[in-house]
Amino acid sequence: MITREARELRLLAVLTLPGVERSVRHARLFLRDTLVPDHVAPGGELLDDMALVVDEFAGNCIKHTASGRGGKFHVALWAGDGVLRAEVSDEGASGARPVLRDAADGESGRGLLIVAALASRWGHRADGPRTTVWAEFAAGTFG
Repeated sequence: MITREARELRLLAVLTLPGVERSVRHARLFLRDTLVPDHVAPGGELLDDMALVVDEFAGNCIKHTASGRGGKFHVALWAGDGVLRAEVSDEGASGARPVLRDAADGESGRGLLIVAALASRWGHRADGPRTTVWAEFAAGTFG
């Protein structure tokens, strides 16, 4: 599905990974390998923020969707004028979608609060039973 946002951005790369915990690390490495040095500075705050968000999205995908029960997930990176976008697509969660919760006292559930604090904007879109969660980050010209 092509959204309004996707038409304004160009696809940099997509990686498909098995829905296992060790894939979260590979998703972060993919992000760094794809974006450095042409789109972000190595060791910079933007790169760290994006890696944390991709880590959260991939971890949630594995914990809460069919991707983590023998499936796979996809990480896509996009770039546009002054914006970078990271997306993680799962294999479905029986119609459940990501929900931002006020979980200040809970042991879990704070991840999307962190995403909301780090990203310029974030959201999700349904594709049948599947969900793509995305986050955008302001990025200056670099490289």
